[in-house]
Amino acid sequence: MRYRAVLFDAGGTLLFLDHARIAERLSTVCGARLTRAMLDEAAPAAALALEQAAGTDGERAARYLEVLCLSAGLPAARWVAARRELHAMHRERHLWSGGDPRNAPALERLRGRGIRLGVVSNSDGRVEDALRAAGLADYFDVIVDSSVAGVEKPDPRIFAAALEPLGVAAADALYIGDVYEVDVVGAHAAGLAAALVGPNAGSVTNVLSAPTVADLIGALLEDTALSAAVGHPIRNPE
Repeated sequence: MRYRAVLFDAGGTLLFLDHARIAERLSTVCGARLTRAMLDEAAPAAALALEQAAGTDGERAARYLEVLCLSAGLPAARWVAARRELHAMHRERHLWSGGDPRNAPALERLRGRGIRLGVVSNSDGRVEDALRAAGLADYFDVIVDSSVAGVEKPDPRIFAAALEPLGVAAADALYIGDVYEVDVVGAHAAGLAAALVGPNAGSVTNVLSAPTVADLIGALLEDTALSAAVGHPIRNPE
């Protein structure tokens, strides 16, 4: 594989909402029936709303949660109470602490090739805690949290803040995220190649994509035929 470093977004890429915890708490507090399966089914609609939303990263995340809950069947009249409870839950333990069990083995495969790994996340200062709760923190050589760094994606400076301690040039790095306007645009501005993951990633043309991080890493390492991003080629792996 040609890349010397692979950087990742956190929420929506490596980490996911704990739907079981959210469903149980909101069902109790809001008096509405929600299940993990209902939230799982609503996730693609919420992801699309996130991609289309304007505003700050926090505002986009709030829109994601609203669409997720309402699409899963929460009555609109209960949303204010639900939002308040979600904030309380996040203070107790990071909401984005779930993960794909295939992520750890996929990251280990990259490390086995001598590839440096990092996280660049727009977060609230607790992304490392969330990664540790998901059992992933120790796979990364550097973790950059926007609240700590003082700059957030798509500003190219946040990517540079991760590459500098790795000693890797932007041209030798790949960034993997889930939101085109934040992750792909920001990575390209910083000189990195970029790829998208998520349920709607395949709808974005001319950008390397896969449903999940594990799928994408598998394609990169197994020499699967990959498309190229116009204007910023995704290099095929060795």
